Amino acid sequence: MSGLSGLNKSPNGVVVGLVQLQLPITKTKADLKAQTKKVCDMVRATEQMAAPIDLLVFPEYMLHGLSMDMNEEIMCLVDGEEVEALRSACRETGIWGCFSIMEYNPDGNPYNTGLIIDNNGTIQLNYRKLHPWTPVEPWEPGNTGLPVCAGPNNSTLGLVICHDGMFPEVSRELAYKGADVIIRTAGYTAPIYHSWNITNQANAFTNLAYTVSVAMCGSDGVNDSMGEGMIVGFDGVPLVTGSRRPDEIITGEVRPDLALEARINWAVENNIYQLGHRGYVAVEGE
Repeated sequence: MSGLSGLNKSPNGVVVGLVQLQLPITKTKADLKAQTKKVCDMVRATEQMAAPIDLLVFPEYMLHGLSMDMNEEIMCLVDGEEVEALRSACRETGIWGCFSIMEYNPDGNPYNTGLIIDNNGTIQLNYRKLHPWTPVEPWEPGNTGLPVCAGPNNSTLGLVICHDGMFPEVSRELAYKGADVIIRTAGYTAPIYHSWNITNQANAFTNLAYTVSVAMCGSDGVNDSMGEGMIVGFDGVPLVTGSRRPDEIITGEVRPDLALEARINWAVENNIYQLGHRGYVAVEGE
């Protein structure tokens, strides 16, 4: 179904790359600049991969690491130089990208922000994490709601960030808004491994959507992130699973057209339809 991890792309397919990025240590503006360059270089290098990548997904904390440092010097702006560098990399390569920044907030703690940038370098989705991981994360709860956007090859993309994916309501809302590919970026550490797997699978099956998920990877000398990139089909079956190797890029193909076909034609286990049509077989006129 995934065409040998995306090597054999189908006409209606979207080939996704999940970057198990090495957990960085970012303390200064120079560190932030160097890590931004690394991410941009990886986007550019993706052009040379055997699988023809349409969408490249980087994990939460890709620039800042897991220190939870709120130093204003290393916070980003959506219209700032770091995001402009990411936009340029997407524009130059013709590849869509999903990225993570810690966004400066003049009115409070920073936001944990996810961006989806298209192959022309345009920001198509700007989402602030709704559910910071209590009691660890200091980020201001997001105020953007749960947006979706048109993605490559007629896909519709939604984004959840790490702990957001533990709430079934979040993925359900994205599905109701039309998302057939739900991206989940994370900085999770190894104790969350089992929960990560079952929630990614459940969010796919209960919403008839593909889930594509990736966490930071490796150690910063204090924390160890787990990597574990995975692509799950809309029937809840894992299609591609990664490892715990830092900087590995996991690839696979998703078929949004098949997810939409299931939402229209499935009867048994058409969960997002049946929730609002309980017992319709037994009700006269239904």
